Amino acid sequence: MLLPDNERQRLELLYQYRILDTEREEFFDELTQLAADLCEMPIAMISLVDAEREWFKSKVGINQAEVPRSFAFGNYTILENQILMIPDILEDERFIKNPLVTSEPYCRSYLGVPLIAADGLAIGSFCVIDIVPRHFTLQQQAILQKLAKQVVRALDLHRDKNTNYQQKMINLLFRNHPNPMWVYDGNTLNFLDVNEAALIHYGYSRKELLRMHITEIDLSEDVLLLQKCLVHKNSKFSFSGEAKHRLKNGNIIDVEVVKHAIEYDGKYACLVYNRDITERKKTEQAIKTQLEREHLMRTVSGRIRHSLNLQDILNATVQEVRDILQVDRVIVFRFAADMSGTIVAESVENGWTACIGVEIEDTCFQTGTGLECYQGRNKAIANIYEAGLTDCHIKMLEQFEVKASLVVPILLQVSEENPSSSLWGLLVAHQCSHPRKWEEHQIDLLDQLTVPIAIAIQQSSILQQAQMEISQRQQAEVKLRSALAEKEVLLKEIHHRVKNNLQIVSSLLQLQSQTLDSQEAIKVLRESQNRIDSISLIHKNLYTAPNIGQLDVAEYIDNLATNLLISYQIEPAKISLETYIDAVSLNIDQAIACGLIINELISNALKHAFTNQKVGNIIISLHNLVNTIEMVVQDDGIGLPNDFDLRNTNSLGLSLVYDLATAQLEGNISVDNARGTLFKIQFPQLTL
Repeated sequence: MLLPDNERQRLELLYQYRILDTEREEFFDELTQLAADLCEMPIAMISLVDAEREWFKSKVGINQAEVPRSFAFGNYTILENQILMIPDILEDERFIKNPLVTSEPYCRSYLGVPLIAADGLAIGSFCVIDIVPRHFTLQQQAILQKLAKQVVRALDLHRDKNTNYQQKMINLLFRNHPNPMWVYDGNTLNFLDVNEAALIHYGYSRKELLRMHITEIDLSEDVLLLQKCLVHKNSKFSFSGEAKHRLKNGNIIDVEVVKHAIEYDGKYACLVYNRDITERKKTEQAIKTQLEREHLMRTVSGRIRHSLNLQDILNATVQEVRDILQVDRVIVFRFAADMSGTIVAESVENGWTACIGVEIEDTCFQTGTGLECYQGRNKAIANIYEAGLTDCHIKMLEQFEVKASLVVPILLQVSEENPSSSLWGLLVAHQCSHPRKWEEHQIDLLDQLTVPIAIAIQQSSILQQAQMEISQRQQAEVKLRSALAEKEVLLKEIHHRVKNNLQIVSSLLQLQSQTLDSQEAIKVLRESQNRIDSISLIHKNLYTAPNIGQLDVAEYIDNLATNLLISYQIEPAKISLETYIDAVSLNIDQAIACGLIINELISNALKHAFTNQKVGNIIISLHNLVNTIEMVVQDDGIGLPNDFDLRNTNSLGLSLVYDLATAQLEGNISVDNARGTLFKIQFPQLTL
């Protein structure tokens, strides 16, 4: 711990004052408070440094009574000749562990002046502290140095109990302070004294002010109440707050005032310190206005994002506007084509006439305020009787108890190609209780708000149009589905009739065969009957299918092959039938062609392939290839002659197979006679 070179002499002098561990004294406390006020700092202290500690004789803004000397601010201040300034304490390792830094009130900046007594010995310090880093002005340094000298003088006079010293100190500070200060009588509220700064700031001469009453300048409603407190509490009275003061030129300013009760020439009086905060209040109002505007915009934008219901958006808007502007009524008025209109949204204070849904037809409005709104201009009316409105317009407003109104137009862009705007309606604020002068920021707020309202209106219009289009499409879809259902019924009926007609032809052939004796003729008729049955089976599958036009190929081929075995009275144990059918897509022409081919090839195999065999196998496969379909019909019978040429054959059935494969299916056919007989047909896939 660093010690002054004259530490022993310093401590001897300190103990002579007999001031350590004494009770608080009003004078020192007032002086400390003045230092905090004048330097505009939250913390001020008068401290004395003895051998082991720094003890606080007077303090403002802290709770500690003392701190160890090893890291006390005062111990380092007494080492200085003039002043100790620490703009940011956390950057100074000497004070990082100081309890005033590590705990309440968490000091961050320090300005201290040593209390230098007789013989140049420093016995303590007078300091001011802030809880944030800051740079100290020359004015603050000068004020603190002057106050420190007065503290030393007070300590020197402490032993003599000089009661007049307090008044001398106050007078000294009073005369030289850069901010306005005055003293007024606690009973009469007349000015008793003023400083030079007050004369300059308020524009009066000393003679004028000393003839005036405090209420001529201080417009606060609590002035008389403070007077009662002043008289009642006497010298213990203290007050701080904000007020409005009138200058000589009539301007009204906002001030921060600090009042202390004092004794002045044997009277109970009030010492007043004033600081002009007009600019600060303007800044605060601007910030408040901006926050209100942002809150309102977020609310309306949030409504637009979460709901395209125009009525919900308008209802929320008028409520928010009324809360922010503190008016009696806010409405949204929508124009009709003839400039009449309806109030479509409203928020109104209890006790005033509600006008939601009211239709208004005001011809005089169309030529006055209405014309200005149509041209996109706002209209602020502080008093309807002094705004030059027509009598009919005034009578219309009187119906709704309006004293003042603020009107902004809601304009919609005609189209993307046409940038001009059309008047949709009005956003209106009503003051019903009394006339009201509208402020510029209030007009701007409503004006800016019409932009998201216009967006909401246009989006709502788009939504309504989209809903109408969707409804029309749904109606068209219902009609289309109904027509499709009728078509499906018709197609099924057609397939059913075709199948019935083919069954009739098949039955006729069956009856004809029963009248013939020639087995060859009967054989020919049965083959023709099988061909007709294969076609009939397709039409039956089509009209019984769940989805018209979608043929179950696997089921069709299985049924066709089974019917052929039955037709030729083949025992299941003699000839087995195997099918390997993919889920291929065939249109009706392809299906008929494939059915006739399968009919001819299976019939041919049943008649000729197994003449000398007890058992045999017939395999039918149908597979999807790349952009083609492959159909294979094979048997393990005796096979075809080696010189067999499918292009030149006397067999009607095989000629039919060739023509169907190449012409009808537009494919190609090949025959393999290595093991039994294998017919392979490949044809292109076609769209159903």
